[in-house]
Amino acid sequence: MKALKLGHIASFCFLLTALNIQVQVIDAQTSDSLALMPLPAHIVQGEGQFPIDGGFSVSLEGYKEARLVTTKERFLADLARETGIPFKRDAPADQARFIIQTTAASDPVQRLGEDESYHLEVTQSRVELTAPNPLGVLHGLQTFLQLVRITPQGFAAPAVTIGDQPRFPWRGLMIDAGRHFMPVDVVERNLDGMEAVKLNVLHWHLSENQGFRAESKLFPLLQEKGSDGLYYTQQQIRSVVQYARDRGIRVVPEFDVPCHTTSWFVGYPNLASGTGAYKIETRWGVMDPAMDPTRESTYQFLDRFFGEMMTIFPDAYFHIGGDECNGKEWDANRRIQAFKKAHGLKDNAALQSYFTARVQKLVAAHHKIMEGWDEVLQPGTPKDVVIQSWRGPTALAAAARQGNRGLLSTGYYIDLNQSAAQHYLADPLGGEGASLTPEQKARVLGGEATMWSEFVTPETVDNRIWPRTAAIAERLWSPQEIRDVDSMYARLTVVSQKLQYYGLHHLSSIDLMLQRMSGQADPRYLKVLAAVVQPPEGYEREHLKQYDATSPLNRLVDAVPPESETARRFGNLAKEIIAGNASPEQWQEAKAWLVLWRDNDAKLQPLLENADLTAELVPVSHTLSQVAAVGLQALDDLRDHRARDAATLQINLQILKAAEKPEAVLRDMVVPSVKLLAQATATH
Repeated sequence: MKALKLGHIASFCFLLTALNIQVQVIDAQTSDSLALMPLPAHIVQGEGQFPIDGGFSVSLEGYKEARLVTTKERFLADLARETGIPFKRDAPADQARFIIQTTAASDPVQRLGEDESYHLEVTQSRVELTAPNPLGVLHGLQTFLQLVRITPQGFAAPAVTIGDQPRFPWRGLMIDAGRHFMPVDVVERNLDGMEAVKLNVLHWHLSENQGFRAESKLFPLLQEKGSDGLYYTQQQIRSVVQYARDRGIRVVPEFDVPCHTTSWFVGYPNLASGTGAYKIETRWGVMDPAMDPTRESTYQFLDRFFGEMMTIFPDAYFHIGGDECNGKEWDANRRIQAFKKAHGLKDNAALQSYFTARVQKLVAAHHKIMEGWDEVLQPGTPKDVVIQSWRGPTALAAAARQGNRGLLSTGYYIDLNQSAAQHYLADPLGGEGASLTPEQKARVLGGEATMWSEFVTPETVDNRIWPRTAAIAERLWSPQEIRDVDSMYARLTVVSQKLQYYGLHHLSSIDLMLQRMSGQADPRYLKVLAAVVQPPEGYEREHLKQYDATSPLNRLVDAVPPESETARRFGNLAKEIIAGNASPEQWQEAKAWLVLWRDNDAKLQPLLENADLTAELVPVSHTLSQVAAVGLQALDDLRDHRARDAATLQINLQILKAAEKPEAVLRDMVVPSVKLLAQATATH
């Protein structure tokens, strides 16, 4: 119940703030409610707390290397940002009360499956962090930062003993820089966020129909003609790889072949199966262009290109994509059809399997391990090829049964605006994976959140990745039996606030975009509306409005988070009220929300038509007011144990049914909860 109270208090404080009521800040983080994410494997709470003041310092003992020194300095900088306390970087080691003991080095190039464990003991007078290598130190320091909280005596960390190690060795985030380019600073600040929640693989999607994003010195037309000038130089890539290593994160590049390759063909049309002419694509979707798998020159090109890229990406794994080939260019090419017939390839799937087998040999010849999407898996696929599953646990389990290692991305598509709860409950060993043998389960390496970028820009990408990806990070790190959704949401709220200290823009970008849209320094009434709407889930957005790579992503649908936390919390209140379990304070809170939403429209409407970016919100705001009015009527009926007459109830339900439809590519997330309240009045 402590975790539930934390979220409840945060919700009520937000409401009072929205109503311009001054409230005293409450420390809701009790000693037995630690807002850690991922939750450690083993944790025992002690008595008291370790104070953090200007005398705080850290000592490195045992094995030392340059990365540990910079890690210590970065840790102190992060702690200083959170507390506002300037810490001495050169304090005498014998005076330090935070001791880091490292046993040995980690591998020169970070390796899948390295020991990432650590042991953290916090007492009232001392902190000891021990780890087999620097990876464990990195993780243990992030856990300590999450322990830090404000208390009546100042900043402190509660006394606790933690023994921790990850459940899965592969815990990743894929960032698509092909569709919308993501500058280096965006990638780096998200690496900081990854470190904070113990993710350890950046999957960098670098080529798409809409852009080729990595500099090639052997084939310079790839970036010169295929990128619109937006690409990473080799020096920038090396810098990002080092930046990631300093944070315990591997970098796996993806160059998608044989499809999703239009940008390759702008400079090198001879790679293509069609006749061209090719240009950088601005549309979204599955495109026809595909590499020609019948020419030896295609493999010669890829061999040289892969070899070049592998000199700047030292990781053992190399992702070749392999997804979504529609085969239309192959079908239209007589020479390719003749090749298929001559080689006994019965269909395009067999042709792609031939291509993939050739590419796998190229990757292996450069002493790398190939990774690809589900389509790469065929009966003869070599056992060392890693399969990334976008088709689901059943496909992942099939790979494991065939002897291939794999990782799950189904359920972790953070671009689809699903709830943190949906992501949290998706498990690499759930569903079909639960029936695998122990040997087969060991082939499931973990999973990756996937940030496809059709509908994000550098301004909004943090908002889509965080904080929900922290819930995915917990699923991949913590023991499988940890599945308390209410606890997750309560901790996620706290962790989201802390992620701001890492320079992430997932919260600050919302205010800035609302200010720009409205032209107001304090768009308070627009904030009320923004707090309860969210983008449509899944692939619905692309059917509601036409978008391409040139479309501005600067409207309310782009500014608001993928999940309305306010609406989620109101939904919990509604359920408690309907179940008869709500306290008087919860009844009061629910009514205050509904009054706020009902009355906000009159204040907001005069402002919406002042700007082109907000004019489309006129019906959205009006609908929220109507829905809230229905909710208030239902709340009064339920409080007075009065059944609503059938005619009025039918009218109210029709209003709510109409309100379920998206307006301005937005969904009103108050509607489902008000609908439950209204339906409940039929039985009172």
